[in-house]
Amino acid sequence: MVAYTLSILAAMGAVALMALVFRRVKGAGEDRDPSGPSAAHAGAMLSAMFLLVFAIAIIVPWTTADAARLNTHAESQASVDAYWAASGLPGSAPDEVRRSLRDYVAFVAKDEWPLMAGGHMHPVGDERMDDLRARVNALQTHDNEEEDAKASVLEHISAISTARAQRTADAAATPPDGLLLLTILTGVLVIVFPFLAGARPRGLALLPLVATAALIGFGTYLTWDISRAFDGPLAVGPEAFREALQEFTRIGGGM
Repeated sequence: MVAYTLSILAAMGAVALMALVFRRVKGAGEDRDPSGPSAAHAGAMLSAMFLLVFAIAIIVPWTTADAARLNTHAESQASVDAYWAASGLPGSAPDEVRRSLRDYVAFVAKDEWPLMAGGHMHPVGDERMDDLRARVNALQTHDNEEEDAKASVLEHISAISTARAQRTADAAATPPDGLLLLTILTGVLVIVFPFLAGARPRGLALLPLVATAALIGFGTYLTWDISRAFDGPLAVGPEAFREALQEFTRIGGGM
């Protein structure tokens, strides 16, 4: 933060120095016109800076939400694959493992999802996966087919845990620190710049400025509203897990 502040002060100092130097140059004229080269250049740079910051503030949450959505499908598909593979386990293990998978997926869709809107995960979810992995790992197999089924279930459980860890990271992910503040700051400067440059619009000339201010205000609010992958207009929903529950029902009915 100190480095950023120093860089800003250095840039402002450079402008002040250039203004002082060229003020002493003979033949250099003053530029007080709101539509003069100084105002035009500064206005263009401010607009470009705002657009750059605004684009980053939109793209980062958008890509995070897309990646989070794909990850939920990977986690739910791994659950379905584990459900299928459990049929080859010994004894009563298939029913127990499948019941645990159904309980886990239902827990995620109903109980854990609301917490993710605030960037948090339910600790019970990790405990459920650890318990399931331990129970499958402790199973005693009697032939190669059962051993292969056990290895397959453990592989899919590992995939579920990996996807869950990624979902934890996605839930806590937010845009870079200071990005929203910078978006607000540049947006305000773009709005007030014509007045700072000396323009005094009146009547109908104010309408474009009002429209610009409204759009910038809406866009800035949008960057805050979509900052979390599981909350806001771009929120990732639990549809993938609900589909997995439906698939469990179909598999159970067909077996």
